Amino acid sequence: MPAHQDERITLGRIAGVFGVKGWVKVFSYTRPKQAIFDYKQWYLSTPMGDKAYRLISGRSQGKGLVVSLQGCNDRDGAAQLVGADITVCAEDIPVLAKGDFYWHQLIGLKVFNRDKRELGIVVSMLDTGANDVLVVQGDRERLIPYIPTVIDEIDTDGGTVVVDWDADF
Repeated sequence: MPAHQDERITLGRIAGVFGVKGWVKVFSYTRPKQAIFDYKQWYLSTPMGDKAYRLISGRSQGKGLVVSLQGCNDRDGAAQLVGADITVCAEDIPVLAKGDFYWHQLIGLKVFNRDKRELGIVVSMLDTGANDVLVVQGDRERLIPYIPTVIDEIDTDGGTVVVDWDADF
């Protein structure tokens, strides 16, 4: 599905300040987490509005990531960014191979089982470490593993996912 020209994809968030020179701690949703550094133009959503920032430098620090952003030169400026979502233009996201999907492409799809019973809508995704999980909200919430033996078909154009999943689970 082609991205709308001004559509943005959330890749992470600013988690805290790092040092006194304007560096910030980043929580990345990308895999691997350092892949967030591949995007040089970030848009941060803060209470003061959305603003574009250019990534100057980024590195691993302990178990996390830290970055330097153009125009953020001191601790006070960095503190104003804490909690901001990091988004990029959808058109900057690489096109995946056929049959592969980004999480944002799955959100909002209707989920049906093989018996054509609607189980609900994908409202979010979880990373359990072992595998990803579809969070499906319908008559109740269902956590459905995103693995080849469970996912039969994904049709983003038709807005559906077919799963091998009993409605009583």
